[in-house]
Amino acid sequence: MIPVGVFIASATPPEQIAPIARRAEQLGYSEVWVAEDYYFHGGLAAAAVALAATERVKVGVGVVSSVVRHPAVTAMEIATLVRCYPGRFLPAVGHGAPFLIDQMGLAPKSRLSALSECIGSIRALLAGETLNTVGKSFAFNAVALAHPPNEEVPILTGVLGPKSLQLSGRIADGTVLSSMSGSKYVEAALAHIRSGMAESGRTTHLVPTFAMFSCHTDRAAAKKAVRPLLAHYLSALGPHNSLTKPYGYGDALANMASRGGEKTVLREVPAEWVDELTVSGDPDDVAAAIRALLGAGSTSVLLSPANSATAQQELELVAKTVLPGLTALD
Repeated sequence: MIPVGVFIASATPPEQIAPIARRAEQLGYSEVWVAEDYYFHGGLAAAAVALAATERVKVGVGVVSSVVRHPAVTAMEIATLVRCYPGRFLPAVGHGAPFLIDQMGLAPKSRLSALSECIGSIRALLAGETLNTVGKSFAFNAVALAHPPNEEVPILTGVLGPKSLQLSGRIADGTVLSSMSGSKYVEAALAHIRSGMAESGRTTHLVPTFAMFSCHTDRAAAKKAVRPLLAHYLSALGPHNSLTKPYGYGDALANMASRGGEKTVLREVPAEWVDELTVSGDPDDVAAAIRALLGAGSTSVLLSPANSATAQQELELVAKTVLPGLTALD
């Protein structure tokens, strides 16, 4: 299948998840991913809706927090979806946005430790083990799943920084990379992931990559459409973030932000940044950007429309003009 999918963002009303997922499959996209951003739609519930609405595509959830649910509950939910939709569900677990986790009073003493314990526990429970353990973050007293899955389940993470990426390579089957991941960031992230893989002897790793996306026959219109969302992300992450560090944008971004915040970033963000950090432009631009991400090591590119009002038309345009040209990558 063509390694291009659709990401259904958290702002999407829940009742639209099924029709979007169904249409994505009809158009030839190979994956559908849903978000879990607190406090929008629930990621595992949204994944169930998308799985029920489709027949063939992989459905992923990116990402649930390691601490919002006890790992036993997360494992139970994963097992249910895997048994109902064999071979199609891709669960991903991450730290969770610190601000939102703090709102719930769930911040762990060590995010890395909590993630490691969470994934290890989920993996053991899915394998049919009974857990009697007390860790730094979670405790289990004779916990076992009544209905473990009948197949091995890939467990992915969704993380950003070097230490977390190395951990992901060591313990996970894949890493979901965030929107605004350009090809240089993908290459840098994979260096950390592969370091972790070498430590544990792992040889394969999925790298689904979310991509801030806009496509139009008028490339200038598409580039313009994606700029507000890009400026918002850049402002929210701050000048010295992991995603833009490989590009050396930090000082310039800090200067823009200091002179007017997001409005100044939106006004002054260079065209080069739009090209590097988004999948946007006319169909040829979009095809080239997808190929660049795949060439850098992404195993699939998941298009996240910047403009919900025109998302359907843009995904239709890509399906008609871009996906056929990517069949050689199948």
